[in-house]
Amino acid sequence: MGPLELDNTPSWLSREELDSARERLPILYVDAVPVRVDERGAVTAVGLLLRASADGEILREVVSGRVLYHERVRDALLRHLEKDLGPMALPRVPASPVPFTVAEYFPTPGVTPFHDPRQHAVSLAFVVPVSGDCAPQQDALDLAWLTPEEALDPSVLAEMDRGHGVLLRQALSHLGHPV
Repeated sequence: MGPLELDNTPSWLSREELDSARERLPILYVDAVPVRVDERGAVTAVGLLLRASADGEILREVVSGRVLYHERVRDALLRHLEKDLGPMALPRVPASPVPFTVAEYFPTPGVTPFHDPRQHAVSLAFVVPVSGDCAPQQDALDLAWLTPEEALDPSVLAEMDRGHGVLLRQALSHLGHPV
């Protein structure tokens, strides 16, 4: 292929291809902690999704999803925020987003605080202000807006799975909240 030719490989993997890749390679993800901010930029609320797990357990999560082949990280963030919060969420993602942390999810529990039984995933984690009307979409059952203090309550953190409670604490610490 010449330097000016484009790679026309499709960006979607079949279920079998994705399963095979997950067995061999770390997969890139984005995590987004949606927040509401006041006119000074101070966080007034944190948005947490409510989802049902495969075994029927109800859990709280942040927005999360895979980055597709040939997809910019910013575009993946916007796609997952719209998928989970709805098209009117109006997220404010900067032109060049910078993660507040990198989370490494392993299929083996205990390697890091982050766990994904399907795969080894590396996730870039962002705090994203949203200013529009949010309504849970896709497989999200509900969206709760909690003050930072409410979000850090041990009972709320206990409802978070796969390390998302750790991620939430890191996000709020990054924003200057005592954790």
